[in-house]
Amino acid sequence: MFDLTNPPEGFREDPFPTYAALLAHTPVLRQPDGSVLICRHADLDRIYRDTALFSSDKTEIFAPKFGRDAPLYAHHTTSLVFNDPPLHTRVRKIMTAALTPRAIARMEPGLIVAVDALLDAMADARAVDLIEDFAAAIPVQIIGNLLGVPLEERGPLRDWSLAILGALEPALSAEELVRGNQAVEEFLDYLRDLVARRRAAPGDPETDVLTRLTRGTAQGEELSEAELLHNCIFILNAGHETTTNLIGNTLALLHDHPEARAALLEGPEVMPDLMPSAIEESLRYLSPNQFGNRETRAPVEIGGIQIAPGTNLHLCIGAANRDPAVFDAPDTFDITRKPNRHLAFAGGPHVCVGLSLARLEGRIAVARLLARYPDYALTGGREAGGRIRFRGYAALPARL
Repeated sequence: MFDLTNPPEGFREDPFPTYAALLAHTPVLRQPDGSVLICRHADLDRIYRDTALFSSDKTEIFAPKFGRDAPLYAHHTTSLVFNDPPLHTRVRKIMTAALTPRAIARMEPGLIVAVDALLDAMADARAVDLIEDFAAAIPVQIIGNLLGVPLEERGPLRDWSLAILGALEPALSAEELVRGNQAVEEFLDYLRDLVARRRAAPGDPETDVLTRLTRGTAQGEELSEAELLHNCIFILNAGHETTTNLIGNTLALLHDHPEARAALLEGPEVMPDLMPSAIEESLRYLSPNQFGNRETRAPVEIGGIQIAPGTNLHLCIGAANRDPAVFDAPDTFDITRKPNRHLAFAGGPHVCVGLSLARLEGRIAVARLLARYPDYALTGGREAGGRIRFRGYAALPARL
């Protein structure tokens, strides 16, 4: 019996043999606490698309996990990703208006400048950490720019993000709860001051997401103060964690698969679409977000199992993205894979609002590093993130 809150030894380091066994034998598995683990690609795809039957609202599920009076509960039940309409609709409409293809295209020159500055800073170092010195620094700068966070005030953002998102793990220690709640409180205190400054001196709503969020929409849809603050935290957290993992995972995979790195280094003339394809395969093979959740609104049958209303579903993205019913040779890292219908960004109305920006950051970061340091090599001390819900590295020591 596989228990997500108490997984077997080695699962955090390498969950994929377990995923393969679940897909082969128990792709829909009831958990000891009454929740249900879902692994098949087809089931996740169905669940993501059916918002009438499967809810994203977490007001009941998170109550015993955090306590209704906890800052973590207030945050995670107010942010975009864990809500249904009307809040989800209002917030998403404002965000998508600021992340149009034209707006993202305008970010590319600044992104290249930011990435090149990080590469320059590493040039004379005998050893670097590709997470701390590179992968984690990029999304903090990009999302910080989107919300107009002054450069000198961005230092705490990553630690706050790791503490708050770490609280989404299936099982938490008392210390992790304390750290997560404290991070929410400190983040809110900072954002109240930042919002007050922005209201006093608005930015360009075409490029400043915080100005846009404070103004609402032309149709008069506005966010309450709590909705505004918690969704600013969500933007910074979601944009930071998943993109850091995407960049770090891809660099580790290309190091471990030299034939893929060699193909990319020849790619601009031979296969101009190879870098985007490599990013998609990294997203599939080592999905930055390994799990999502939904709650059933009515009785439903999935995989021959009857599931009652109000049941928490653990959607195993990491398993679905290696489902042999959808992907040939699913455990092979193939940067030429086509088609690649992975679910790394979820799907349906809740598909990741920042997916185009994350893809752009991944492509630019990996391409610029490869062009500058084609022979980079990971050295001893590679450190896994150690979490179940999110998959990435805490450290990737390297020489350039």
